[in-house]
Amino acid sequence: MGDLVLTTYDWVPPPPRGFVRDIRVRWALEEAKLPYRVQSVSFKERGPEHLAHQPFGQVPWLTDGDISIFESGAILLHLGERSEALMPRDPKGRAEVLEWLFAALNSVEMASLPWSLLKFSGQSEKRFDDFLKLRLDRLEPVVAKREWLAGSFSVADILMADVLRLVERFEGLAAHPATRDYLKRATARPAFVKAHADQLAHFAAADT
Repeated sequence: MGDLVLTTYDWVPPPPRGFVRDIRVRWALEEAKLPYRVQSVSFKERGPEHLAHQPFGQVPWLTDGDISIFESGAILLHLGERSEALMPRDPKGRAEVLEWLFAALNSVEMASLPWSLLKFSGQSEKRFDDFLKLRLDRLEPVVAKREWLAGSFSVADILMADVLRLVERFEGLAAHPATRDYLKRATARPAFVKAHADQLAHFAAADT
């Protein structure tokens, strides 16, 4: 293990600020109190060096010594292995974190992302509305009964909360009060507040 370097874009236009996925990694690093630095890559020109780290030309990626890892879910798992603040060491606790982390990606975000993209463009389609509602209907009784998905706060909550943030941006949690309360608990954490402010400041600094 070596120095932790988080790479994100040097700039993005205002609408996605606060939602670029490096915030998931920033949040995890702040929760675990792991020292790191942020490095920028061009938003407009995605050349060979960028693609060598992230073959789809996206962000973020994390460098940990001689390890370079992309995809926010994979990065969160990597950091979870480094810190018990992000993932417990016992097999049962670890399994719970893993299942909910993948649920956030494969069950909830699969429904929320196309729904959100339509909302961004001012459109709506019933099939996407219904798909998202079904997923949220299933999540609602779970978060109504527990503070955090896997017992204690973990990378699963970071990922699930960030997925839900985009839904809430378009008032998509209005009919799911327990899920909305869960999101409020997560985003009230000091580590998220700092990560969010740091991301906004990072992109704003490139405006001038």
